[in-house]
Amino acid sequence: METTKKPKIMSVDIETYSSVDLSRAGVYKYAESPDFEILLLSYAFDERKVYTLDLTRAPLQKSIAQALTDPEITKTAWNANFERTCLARYLGEPMPPEQWDDTMIRSAELGLPMSLAAAGAVLGLPEDKRKLQEGRSLIQYFSKPCKATKANGGRTRNLPEHDLEKWDHYKAYNAQDVETEREIRKQLTRYHIEKSERTLWCIDQRINDRGVLVDRQLAENAAQADADIKNALKTEAKRISGLENPNSPVQIKRWIREKTGTEVESLDKRVIGEVRDQLQDHPEVSRFLDIRSQLAITSTAKYSKMLECMGADDRVRGISQFYGASRTGRWSGRNVQLQNLKQNKMPDEDLDIARRLVRDGDTEALGLLYDPAQALSELIRTAFIPKPGYKFIVSDFSAIEARVLAWLADESWRLDVFNGSGKIYEASAEKMFNLPPGSVKKGDPMRQKGKIAELALGYGGSVGALKAMGALEMGLQENELKPLVDSWRAANRQITKLWWAVDQAARLCIKTKFTQELRSGIRMRMEGMFLRIGLPSGRELSYAKPRIDEEDRITFEGMIQNGGWGRQDTYGPKLVENIVQAVSRDCLAVSMKRLEEMGIPIVFHVHDEVICEVPEASTIFYADGVQYYEDPTWTAAEIAEIMGRPIEWAPGLPLRADAYECEYYRKD
Repeated sequence: METTKKPKIMSVDIETYSSVDLSRAGVYKYAESPDFEILLLSYAFDERKVYTLDLTRAPLQKSIAQALTDPEITKTAWNANFERTCLARYLGEPMPPEQWDDTMIRSAELGLPMSLAAAGAVLGLPEDKRKLQEGRSLIQYFSKPCKATKANGGRTRNLPEHDLEKWDHYKAYNAQDVETEREIRKQLTRYHIEKSERTLWCIDQRINDRGVLVDRQLAENAAQADADIKNALKTEAKRISGLENPNSPVQIKRWIREKTGTEVESLDKRVIGEVRDQLQDHPEVSRFLDIRSQLAITSTAKYSKMLECMGADDRVRGISQFYGASRTGRWSGRNVQLQNLKQNKMPDEDLDIARRLVRDGDTEALGLLYDPAQALSELIRTAFIPKPGYKFIVSDFSAIEARVLAWLADESWRLDVFNGSGKIYEASAEKMFNLPPGSVKKGDPMRQKGKIAELALGYGGSVGALKAMGALEMGLQENELKPLVDSWRAANRQITKLWWAVDQAARLCIKTKFTQELRSGIRMRMEGMFLRIGLPSGRELSYAKPRIDEEDRITFEGMIQNGGWGRQDTYGPKLVENIVQAVSRDCLAVSMKRLEEMGIPIVFHVHDEVICEVPEASTIFYADGVQYYEDPTWTAAEIAEIMGRPIEWAPGLPLRADAYECEYYRKD
C-alpha cells in the first residue's frame, strides 16, 4: 500500500471460486460453501495504479485488509453486494454497507444498464477502459467446478497451474474490471443523485444481509409432494391420451381433433377455457386439460428455490435488488421471486390445516381435503416464518398508486374519497354515472364497472386496456367499453390533463433544453445525455439520450423486455405511470427508514408491503431500581401508524396503511 496521503476511495474487484452455482443460489449461499475462496483481488486507491493480488499464491497483505475495513476509506465496486459478502466471509469480519459505494446502483439510478460491459458500451468508454470480453470463459474455467474427463486427469477443478497463460489473462481481466468500474464512476459522479438514496441502499443491504427464516420441513415436504403430484399427473395424462409427449402442443391439438372433431388454434389459458365449455360430452379430454392446467402451475418451484438458496441457519438472503426497476427505482426480486406469489384464497382455518398436513408429510390427507396442486401453490407464502420467540407484522399501503395519482393531479373528488371512506371503486362508479353518493354497494354491477375502470384506465388506457384487464370475462359487453373509457376520463379531468401536461413538458424539455416545472414538485430538465424528471422527494428519474423522432414520438434508450438495450418510445400517460410508481416507491422508502431507525427490523418487502420480525413480548430488566425494555415488541396498530404518517415532501397526500400479525407469512 502506498505511503503517500491517505486515500479516500478504494476501487475493488475480486474473482472467486465456489462449487455452489452463484446464478442459482445467490451470493450468500455461494460464499458460505466450505470450498469458497477468493482467487484474485484487484484494487486501486483514488486515481493511482491498479494492483492485482494473486491470493492462490500468498495471503492478503495486512495493509490491504486494514484498508478494506477502514471506515474512513470508501470502497467502490460494481455490484458491491458481491464484494461485501465475499470479503466478509474471507476476512471473517463484517463489511458495513456504509463504507461502500455501488457503481452499478449509480448506473441504474441514471437509467443505464446493470451490466458493467453494457454500461461501458452505452457511455462510449475507450477500448482500454472497457471490460474484457473473454471474462466469461475465464470465469467458467477457473471459478466453477469442471467436468472430470480422461483428458484432464479426472479433476473437477481447474487451478492456475493447469493453464498459466489463461491465469495471466484472468489476472488482466480482474484488473481491467477495476479500470472500467472506476472510469464509469468518474463519468457518473457528474450527475446528481439524491443523498438519501445512499442511506436507503444501506438499509437495503442490511435487510438482504438479515434475510428471512424458511420453514425447512415445510419446504422440503412441499417440494417432494409437488414432484410426486406432477409425476402422477404426467402418468395419468399419458394414460388418458396415449401420447408419447403429453406436453407437445402439436400432439395435443391432433389428439383433441381426433377425439372430438374440434380444431384447437391455441392452448393458452383463455382459449382452453372456451374449448372445455364446448366439450362437455368428452370427459377424458376435459380431464386431460385439467391435468395440463395443473402441470402449468410453476409457482411451486419456489419451494425448491428456497432450499437451494437457504443458508446453514435456514435463512434466505439477498431476495431483493435495489433499483431493480430502473424506470421507477422500485425493487425487483432475486433468487426466490417474491414479486409474483399466489394469493391466499383459502380461509385461514383451511390454510392452517393444509399447512400442517404438508409439514407432517401427509399428502394423502391433503389430497382428500383439497386440490393438492392448488394448496401447495397457496402455501408458498407460509414457508416464510419468524424466528423462535418472534412474530411477523405485515404492513402495507392502501391503494397507494391511486392515492398518489389523485394527489399529483389534484383530483379533488378522489382526494375527498381517500380522506374519507377510501372506497374508490364505489365512488368512481357514482362519479362516472352521476349516481347519488353512497348508492353503489359491494356486489352492485356498477361497482364492477368502477373497479375495472380504476384498474385499467389510470395511465391513458382505453378499450384494449379494459380487455387486457379482463373486462369481457367479468361480464361487460364490447359495446360498453368505449363509453366506459369516456365516462372515466370525463370524471377524472385533472388526471387526464396531467397526462398531456407531462407529455408537453417532456417534449419542450427535449427540444429546447429548458427546465419545465409542473404541479406537485414535478420538474423536468436536461442534464448531459439524460432527461431528468424530478420527483417531490428530490429524487430524479432518468431517460438516456431522449429525442423526438420523425413520427413525433418521444423516444429514449433503455433496458427492453428481452433484457437488452435499445431505443423505445413513451408518451405522457406512460411517463405519469412511471412518476406515480416512483413516488409510491419513495413513500415506501420513507416508511422503511422510519421503521429501521426505530429498531423495527424488516426481513423482506414486496411491492408496497413490509414484513417485520419483532419479539412476541418485550424483554424487561431492571437497573438501579429502574425498569428498562430491551428488544421491545410492537403491535400491528403501532406499525401501521408509523407507515401511514404524513411525509414532509408530500403535504396533503392521503396516506393510509394497514397491518396485521401472523405466525407465518400470509395475506390478511
